[in-house]
Amino acid sequence: MSQLRKLPALPPTELERGHLRLVEDAEFQPQHVTAPHPDSGIVWTKSYQKRLLVSDAVVILGTILIALLMRADPARLPEFFAGINPLMWLGLLAIVVVWVLLLEVFRSRDRRVIGVGPTEYKRVVTACMTAFGLLSIILLVLEIGFPGKRAVLAMAAGVLALLATRWVWRRWLNRQRRFGHALSRTVVVGTQDEVDYVVDKVQGCLRANFDVVGVVIEPDRHAEAKHRFGSQAHGTEQDAEQPGPQFGPEQVVQTASSLGADTVIIAGEHGCGNDFIRHLAWQLEGTAAELILASRLTNVAGPRIHFRPVEGLPLIHVEIPQFEGGKHVIKRGLDIAVSGLALFLLSPLFLLLTILIRLDSPGGAFYSQVRVGRNLETFRMFKFRSMVVDADQKLADLTKENEGSGVLFKLKNDPRVTRLGRFIRKYSLDEFPQLWNVLKGDMSLVGPRPPLPSEVLAYKGKVNRRMYIKPGLTGMWQINGRSDLNWEDSMRLDLYYVENWSVVGDLVIMWRTFKVLINPVGAY
Repeated sequence: MSQLRKLPALPPTELERGHLRLVEDAEFQPQHVTAPHPDSGIVWTKSYQKRLLVSDAVVILGTILIALLMRADPARLPEFFAGINPLMWLGLLAIVVVWVLLLEVFRSRDRRVIGVGPTEYKRVVTACMTAFGLLSIILLVLEIGFPGKRAVLAMAAGVLALLATRWVWRRWLNRQRRFGHALSRTVVVGTQDEVDYVVDKVQGCLRANFDVVGVVIEPDRHAEAKHRFGSQAHGTEQDAEQPGPQFGPEQVVQTASSLGADTVIIAGEHGCGNDFIRHLAWQLEGTAAELILASRLTNVAGPRIHFRPVEGLPLIHVEIPQFEGGKHVIKRGLDIAVSGLALFLLSPLFLLLTILIRLDSPGGAFYSQVRVGRNLETFRMFKFRSMVVDADQKLADLTKENEGSGVLFKLKNDPRVTRLGRFIRKYSLDEFPQLWNVLKGDMSLVGPRPPLPSEVLAYKGKVNRRMYIKPGLTGMWQINGRSDLNWEDSMRLDLYYVENWSVVGDLVIMWRTFKVLINPVGAY
């Protein structure tokens, strides 16, 4: 509660006019409204939101016109449009307006979701389905009848068109972010270790959408605060440390204001107590900055976290990972459907690769190897042969040249790889026969990397948790660098997937895998 100073005596003239002012302590007063920095993510976001609004309106208007034209005879379009009464035109315009408004109601253009993750697309689909449901209900109430098949197809095409335009706009936005635009100018506050951890995670990550322009390091209880500013968004470093006054919300706000920051991130658990965050939030009122708390719940994905306030106490529910149940049944159904269809469609490519491999080097076209699956069950994994026939016998001679870490063997210029093998490994064509393992149930489309028995024998501690689900044809390791990853990073990604996987997440990984196949990284 604000502490009020003793009110000064007011002149009778002011008392008669009813002028009365309450004077609060300065630390509880919000800062004056400040204009955002020219390079602020807020400025870019507002411009981007306007573009999305115009784009959505054009797509929706086009969808309605197409649905209308599908009812007309192409040879008599002038007569058709002349026969439409003004009331119907008004109704069509109302549909466009309501549809656009629902996209806003479901916050599909919210700055926290645009340009990152699947949430934006989910909200677009939800808004479209709601618009179609409302339209159907209104038509039934007015006894006009349910929309015809052509109208339904047009609406479905409109949903796909909206998703496609959002995807195109997202690609444009990500290109802008690579040049340092459309990023939230961010100040990180906390202890040295916590700040370093957060900065390492968000700086340079386009999906995070943050450009760390400065940090405020929390000192020891009896030390002075230090401010360290820097920007690495454009490949430059401008670091300067200087002692500051006693650490508090005022210094954080002053730092954010001087750097034109539009985001303040509180890193981890600091020793200043909850009052620090509350006072900081009060002082950020009216500024261009928003306040974010960086949780220490590492390796826990958003869908597993739920917030529930109880009597002003924010409780955080963390779902326990489940390795059985309905989600896994859906995952298996998706594996069967996609792998079966892929094997059918890719059969001509399989035949072509089989012929080319046999012509390129002596030996069979396929190579099989024992791998370890879920619950330590072994299975024989199939690949197109990319090495010479006696590659396993030559492995011992190359052990000293191993470039990998941990229990993994990696050699960028492996002499055992054939000429054609380098090509099919680069574009992951050698992995395609594993679709048969997926169909059989030994593997899944998405999962951890299938390990060798020798690797599993070297596992210690929590690494064994990666064996709780089936290994995958693709996974987090596939879309995050593949062979460029070291042992620790590979295990960290696998463990993260095991505990946080979802059907939607699998679809996102499969989509990103297609992009990696076109532009391969770390494949050798």
